[in-house]
Amino acid sequence: MTIDSCAACGKSDVSLKSCGSCMMVKYCGVDCQTAHRPAHKQACKKRAAELFDEKLFAMPPPREDCPICMLHMPLQTHECTYMQCCGKSICNGCRYCLTRACCPYCNTPAPKSYEERMRQILERIEKYNDAEAMVTLGCDYNTGRGGLSVDQSKAVELFRRSSELGCAEAHYSLGNAYMQGGGLEMDKKKAKRHWQISAMMGSIDARYNLGCYERDDGNMDRAMKHFMIAAKYGDDASLQIIKICYTAGHMSKEDFAKTLREHQASQDETRSEQRDKAKVIRVTQNL
Repeated sequence: MTIDSCAACGKSDVSLKSCGSCMMVKYCGVDCQTAHRPAHKQACKKRAAELFDEKLFAMPPPREDCPICMLHMPLQTHECTYMQCCGKSICNGCRYCLTRACCPYCNTPAPKSYEERMRQILERIEKYNDAEAMVTLGCDYNTGRGGLSVDQSKAVELFRRSSELGCAEAHYSLGNAYMQGGGLEMDKKKAKRHWQISAMMGSIDARYNLGCYERDDGNMDRAMKHFMIAAKYGDDASLQIIKICYTAGHMSKEDFAKTLREHQASQDETRSEQRDKAKVIRVTQNL
C-alpha cells in the first residue's frame, strides 16, 4: 500500500485525506479510516507523539523587541511592563528610567490611582478584546492587587479568554491554576498541557515548570531538554539546575559548554544600562 492510496481499501483514483494525527497514511473516507483504526492505532500514536515532541523541543520563537529601545524584550515577565493605556509591552528600562509621568510610547499621563488603571484595563478588554489586558486583570484578581478582592474564579475566566486569543502568559497561568487548584480542580495533566502550549509559544517560565514536572516524574531526559532550552534562552534558574546536572554526569562537557555560551549570549542581547538601573529601582522602591 502506497501513501497515495487509501490505507484501508487501496483505492488511489479518489480524493484522499491524510490521518490528522500522524500524517503517515491516507483514507478515502471516514468509513475506511474507522475500519483501519485498530490496525493503525499503535503506529499512529507513536508517530503523533514524535511529531509533538519535535514541536515541543524546538527552540522557542525569537523574543519581540521593546518598541522604545528596540532591544530584545527581557526574559522574565516582571522585567517588562504592560501599558494599559495603549496596549504595548515595554521593558522596565524604558518604563522606569525615561519618565514616570507618562507612557513612554503613547505619552498618555500615568494613572494616578488603581481605579483609573482599572478603567484603562477594562476599556482595553471591552473595546479591543485585548488578551494582554485580560491576563493582567486576571493576575490582579489572583493576587488581590490594588485592593481587589481575591477571586480566583474570575482570574481563571480571564485567563481562559486570553488563552483562546493565543496569549502564552494566559496558558502559563492556567497551568499554574490547574497544578495548584487555584480556582480550578487540580489536574496535573491539564497543567502540563497548558505549560506545553505556553512553552511552544515562547514562555520560559512554562518551560522551566515543564522541566521540574518531568524531573519530579522521573523523566530526566525530557527534563534536561527543557532546562537546556530555557538556559540557552537566558534563564538563570534553569542554568543553575544544568550546572547541578552536569556535576552529576547527566550531560557532556561539550553540551554544558555550549549551553553556557548560548546563555551568556542571550543575556547580553537583552542587557542595557537602563535595564540594570530599572532592576535597582524595582528593588529599592518595592515595585
